[in-house]
Amino acid sequence: MKKQLLVAAVSAAFVAATAAMPAQAGAMDDGNLSISGFGTLGVAKGDTDQAQFARYNQAEGVGNKARIGLDTNLGLQATYKINDWLSGTAQVLTRKNTSPTFTTDLTWAFLKARINDEVSVRVGRVVVPTFLISDYQNVGYANTMMRPPIEMYGQAPIENSDGADINYQHAFGDVNFTAQAFAGVSRGKLYVPSGSGSTATYRAPAAGVSLAAEYGPFLFRVAHARADMNINDLAPINSLTSTLNTYGFSQLASDLTFSGGKKIAFTSVGGTMDWNNIVAQAEYAQRRAKDPVYLADSNAWYAMVGYRIGKVLPYYAHASSKGAGASVTAPASLAKVPPLNAAVAGLLSSSEQSSDLIGVRWDFAKSLALKVQIDRVNPKAKSGWLQNVPAAGYNKDLTVVGVALDFVF
Repeated sequence: MKKQLLVAAVSAAFVAATAAMPAQAGAMDDGNLSISGFGTLGVAKGDTDQAQFARYNQAEGVGNKARIGLDTNLGLQATYKINDWLSGTAQVLTRKNTSPTFTTDLTWAFLKARINDEVSVRVGRVVVPTFLISDYQNVGYANTMMRPPIEMYGQAPIENSDGADINYQHAFGDVNFTAQAFAGVSRGKLYVPSGSGSTATYRAPAAGVSLAAEYGPFLFRVAHARADMNINDLAPINSLTSTLNTYGFSQLASDLTFSGGKKIAFTSVGGTMDWNNIVAQAEYAQRRAKDPVYLADSNAWYAMVGYRIGKVLPYYAHASSKGAGASVTAPASLAKVPPLNAAVAGLLSSSEQSSDLIGVRWDFAKSLALKVQIDRVNPKAKSGWLQNVPAAGYNKDLTVVGVALDFVF
């Protein structure tokens, strides 16, 4: 059944990619249309049935049974050159996300105008440059690790935005400088793992900027983005705020919710190195609420280092996420209602987790890479980023073993 769902999703992805192009793009031999793709065939397994390890925003992770949904995906991208300065690009991605089955999403869909050799403007759906590898975080072949550390990449749910961005590139001697600014509205779904799990929809006007400098094998990047998150159907939060209103804590209820929009800021800094067979990548980020809301502030980081031996690249990484305070202070009178006080205190605390991973990448053929990775996850406050945990929580170390074949075409 899962294979049938994946085949159906892949077929839908191809149809969507080709349909997104203008009618004249069907002439694939005219040199104006290019179609490319990427994908991962992966299987992973944990060592417990009491918790699931998942990528961020996935409704289903892996426990003590081997599953293909954690890392398997397929992306198709089509670009049509309209003239010397204007082109159109569409990308679709099939994966397991907020649904327990494979689904296909339109991740890119924009027109790109080249103003000159250094400036270009894109209008449509573009990737939000929140993280160091935002543009290619779903392309396994483009990454050393099997998957981005959830401790970092779980901090911000927004992947793309419907609006526009402007890109500037210039070489200052041997340093290649790139600047990107974007503004638009992001819309999507969030998986809420609380209880039996539920899905919420969000709308978030967002804007931000990223700056990058590349010097030979070294890349340094800094980014800042702000979003006005509006979520009205967070079932667990709505249930709690309804009870708070009943007990007369209407201001606290209003502060906790995302209804009406709450401003969130995200800042990240990171870099990569590929020098003398040494491969390294590191990133640090802060998430801060600029309005009162239940979502705790957080700090996250990871560092990865590897050494290339021919076509084989063994690597090690450590990742961590910790709470950095709350934007909401419960009134002292809430202590008179112990069950509510405990519920609010638990809600305002941050999920904390660290992990260590080792892996190896083998580029055994052109456009193909085989990876094996072992993650040792240490969940801390609120069971970390694990899902489907017991009501009392889960704080034991968890081991996840994964094997994946990455490819591009």
